[in-house]
Amino acid sequence: MITNKAKQFTIPCVALAILIAATGWQFTAKENRAAKPNIILINLDDLGYGDVGAYGATALKTPNMDKIANGGIRFTNGYATSSTCTPSRFALVTGVYPWRNKDAKILPGDAPLLIDTAQMTIPKILKKAGYATGIVGKWHLGLGDGNTDWNKEIKPGPNQLGFDYSYILAATQDRVPTVYIENTRVVGLDPSDPIQVSYKENFPGEPTGKANPELLKMKWHHGHDQSITNGISRIGYMKGGAKAKWDDEEMADLFLTKAQAFITDHKSKPFFLYYAMQQPHVPRTPNPRFKGVTGLGPRGDAIAEADWCLGELLKTLEKEGILENTLVIFTSDNGPVVNDGYHDDAVEKLGNHKPAGPLRGGKYSLFEAGVRVPFITYWKGTIEPAVSDAVVCQLDLLSSLAHLAGQEAKGLDSQNYLDVFLGKSKKGRNELVIEAGSRTALRQGDFVMIPPYNGPAVNKQVNIELGNAKEYQLYNLKTDVGQQNNLAKSQPEKLKQLIAAYEQLAKGISNQKTETLKLE
Repeated sequence: MITNKAKQFTIPCVALAILIAATGWQFTAKENRAAKPNIILINLDDLGYGDVGAYGATALKTPNMDKIANGGIRFTNGYATSSTCTPSRFALVTGVYPWRNKDAKILPGDAPLLIDTAQMTIPKILKKAGYATGIVGKWHLGLGDGNTDWNKEIKPGPNQLGFDYSYILAATQDRVPTVYIENTRVVGLDPSDPIQVSYKENFPGEPTGKANPELLKMKWHHGHDQSITNGISRIGYMKGGAKAKWDDEEMADLFLTKAQAFITDHKSKPFFLYYAMQQPHVPRTPNPRFKGVTGLGPRGDAIAEADWCLGELLKTLEKEGILENTLVIFTSDNGPVVNDGYHDDAVEKLGNHKPAGPLRGGKYSLFEAGVRVPFITYWKGTIEPAVSDAVVCQLDLLSSLAHLAGQEAKGLDSQNYLDVFLGKSKKGRNELVIEAGSRTALRQGDFVMIPPYNGPAVNKQVNIELGNAKEYQLYNLKTDVGQQNNLAKSQPEKLKQLIAAYEQLAKGISNQKTETLKLE
């Protein structure tokens, strides 16, 4: 119906038709954009289940993490596949269980690329769907062919696995070489001061944390006593590359700036950004403006810094007008550890804060705190705020994001749980194999079964229970999330059921293929 007010304007039929056509086109374009939203995957490093306010932390404030947790879906049963970084990141990027790859262990800084360049990856499949793809932050999946010359092009690496752009740590913050790599070259390298790296022996005349403690501003506790950069000794030996060495305290700001630039540069088309923050992994070196803000020492301050970075990233999305067309996924590569190699007051200042929350164990452990992590999906205006108890895993992001982008990923382990990630379903995984240092266990339904393993019950260096025991362990996580009551003897039939399922899954015969997952 045309109102009296509308009759005041004369619109020729042709003009009206053009207007209708234009309006219809705009609506279709909007639908198309919504069908392929921007995707930002934020992966923190060693952030525990209990380190986030929305997950129960009270001594540590995380307002921006809480904002997306309360404005999106907060998963209470969100999992990494492994309790250590390299295998966890391998599974996240490839959608393949890390225990299927014998080399998927914590890598030294000079390790070759762990992932076959023919392998299916999240960036590859999204690039096929028309996405611009980028990674900023920690990689730790190896680089090069095993004979890397850090003074030349360094490949294969992220750019050969589907990322259009990469700005990464050469390895991880506590390992040499302590330099950034942009795409395939070390940033700021002076050709007259070439980089040399060794994980076997030191270079003559080069100081180390073990031999030269007077040069350190942060003392090592265990394992981090070799080459020194910025008054912090690392794992491995390095010589040269002085102008290319990073400033630890500026790292978070730099990665944030690179992530913001990627967003701004690619806002006109769908993009996928893997923003892999380094916090709160050791050495914990928050920018001076965050020092002391939590009272929990550098570990707490690094988490506060990461929370601020998240807030600034969200502001960038809002400023660019794309917040409502961006799916944000927030998680951590594995569970928490307090003392992980340096004397940094993390233990002394922990107070009442519980990084693992109600869970048992931590990083390196087969118990829940090793692999159950903060896991949040946030898409303003699309995802309705909710708390979900569905079992979800980073392993399934590949297939789920592929489906979101209109692609199909037929693979080994990754499954499509897009409806769960978007809050349209609460039916998550029924079975999940978890891993810690090449040891595996099975979660099925509400139960988790840990097979017998030799080895110490506790890693005394980091003071974390590893999950090793001489007998089978069976826990009902619905009634005993802290895993204090071993039901293996009192529920033998349930134990037998899980052992059978575990053995079947380990052989790769539970309705799954055994060939390598590759891009078709």
